Amino acid sequence: MKKSLGQIREAVEKALGVPVAFAPDCAKAADAAKALKMGEALLLENLRFYPEEEGKPVGVEKGTPEFDEAKKALKVSQKEFAKTLASYADCYVMDAFGTAHRKHASTAVIADYFDADHKMLGLLMEKEVQAVDNVLSNIKRPFVAIMGGSKVSSKIGIIENLLGKVDKLILCGGMTYTFAKAHNGEIGDSIVELDKLDVALGVEELAKKNGVELVLGSDCNATNGLDFDTMTVKPGAEIITCPANKVPAGFEGVDAGPASQEDFRNAIKGAKTILWNGPAGVFECDAFTAGSRAIGEAIAEATAEGAFSLIGGGDSVACVNKFGLADKVSYISTGGGALLEAIEGKVLPGVAAIKGE
Repeated sequence: MKKSLGQIREAVEKALGVPVAFAPDCAKAADAAKALKMGEALLLENLRFYPEEEGKPVGVEKGTPEFDEAKKALKVSQKEFAKTLASYADCYVMDAFGTAHRKHASTAVIADYFDADHKMLGLLMEKEVQAVDNVLSNIKRPFVAIMGGSKVSSKIGIIENLLGKVDKLILCGGMTYTFAKAHNGEIGDSIVELDKLDVALGVEELAKKNGVELVLGSDCNATNGLDFDTMTVKPGAEIITCPANKVPAGFEGVDAGPASQEDFRNAIKGAKTILWNGPAGVFECDAFTAGSRAIGEAIAEATAEGAFSLIGGGDSVACVNKFGLADKVSYISTGGGALLEAIEGKVLPGVAAIKGE
């Protein structure tokens, strides 16, 4: 099977340097666990093959009575499944920050079957939790957050939470054009959430109320020919620089322009705590990396001067790796959704299960 973990058994064995057995059925691995000798390991099959892992009904329409009944039944079987998984071990170590925001059988429910002395956070999880705490609880000011990406809607909870904590908030990427459109700007073919214009204005009002300096892109690099399949500019296509609120028809804003880049650098300069989630443009295309690169380099400079910088989310991590800045920031989080929910102020089930919260 394509997603079976059986195909990585040899790689895991090589990485650990010990014999690794494979259990093709997670629900029936008791004998394989008992057969382990000192120094050996057992790799279970992909837990996502089991509906009990996520506790979500499969093949039943959501919002129907049948779905509700199936979910109720699954909740019971999820506990049994977690109990079975727990029976294979003496201790439980939660070290998967990337899934800590999910209340799955193996990430949270399983902890109920271990006493306090036999369940713990792993070394990576401890680093992740500490990094989030450094940003949200142990704040050294000025605190600058950079939120990028395409949609305001996917990050509104995080933005609102940050507006009660940060000194400066840089909003970039695709959401730039929703803010521009909210002020009747011309955005050409740029990505926009027309149903979130009031939300954008509300963010501006909240920032003003909280005394937060809100930094939005004033200009952009736009094109009339980006091929999203190959992440290249089509032959003969134009690339222009224009105000973010005056993008010509047929053109799409795809990166922060020179003026915006300078504004971002100035906003980051002198910061003592920095959080970056989301790029400033379509950095996957080499022609449009300038905005994200400017942010990454400014963060690296501030870090060298003593700032604590936390980079989170797949795209931001890809940025710092692409630009060779991974070793010039304080911490790169392994979590995408988990980090965002932690920043939003939500309790992560995977952490709460260990700490008994």
